[in-house]
Amino acid sequence: MSVYELVFGCLCGALIAGMWIWIGVVLYMAYTQLDDVLGHLKNCSAVMARTPLRHGGPWGKLLLMGGISGIVTFPGIYLKHGGVSTEDLQRLPAPLKRKFAILQWAGIGMISALFLLWGIGAYVGWLN
Repeated sequence: MSVYELVFGCLCGALIAGMWIWIGVVLYMAYTQLDDVLGHLKNCSAVMARTPLRHGGPWGKLLLMGGISGIVTFPGIYLKHGGVSTEDLQRLPAPLKRKFAILQWAGIGMISALFLLWGIGAYVGWLN
């Protein structure tokens, strides 16, 4: 095994570990702060449409938190179509907004890194 393959493997392993940590953090937030978040966003129809997911077990809570994270981080399209209340977004505590933004951008970064590593591995021929 060459040094490049070893580095590639370590990067892939770190990425997979990061994804598991990300899932753990999102699930922890879902089980501890979901009621608080839904209380702050009760006038947002885009969020309320997703609330049945909270009864879908860990997978449903993960999807619900991901949806809320996307809505809080990128509210533009939801504001344009009336799916989000600006008052609710302003009343959402700043630490929660920051957590959602960090989670959203970390998820986007990890998925981008996944595709980048996949592309590199396929180009070099390590994924045969």
